[in-house]
Amino acid sequence: MFVMDMNTKDEHLSEDLYSQADAAAALMKTLSNTARLMILCQLVEGERSVAELEKNLDTKQPNVSQQLARLRMEGYVTTRRDGRTIYYSLADDRVAAVIRNLHMTFCPR
Repeated sequence: MFVMDMNTKDEHLSEDLYSQADAAAALMKTLSNTARLMILCQLVEGERSVAELEKNLDTKQPNVSQQLARLRMEGYVTTRRDGRTIYYSLADDRVAAVIRNLHMTFCPR
């Protein structure tokens, strides 16, 4: 029978906690950019094309594409191609949960 002493158990717990804290900090850093936050707020409602995001956010395509590239690189969004159009959607349920909580806190109806 394998027995783990408490110090080893605490070390593993601490490593896991730090790993989760790093992931949360990375998300918070991403959300600290207004353009990325606005894109994620749009995507929490469903997938959108770059053109739709550009129109809804009243910004230029290069800015939207730059922010989407960053979000994709970080694993927060995914893509689907339909002909010449690329649609973006949230790839991480944790991101959706955070965005919904932010919306309830800062955008009450």
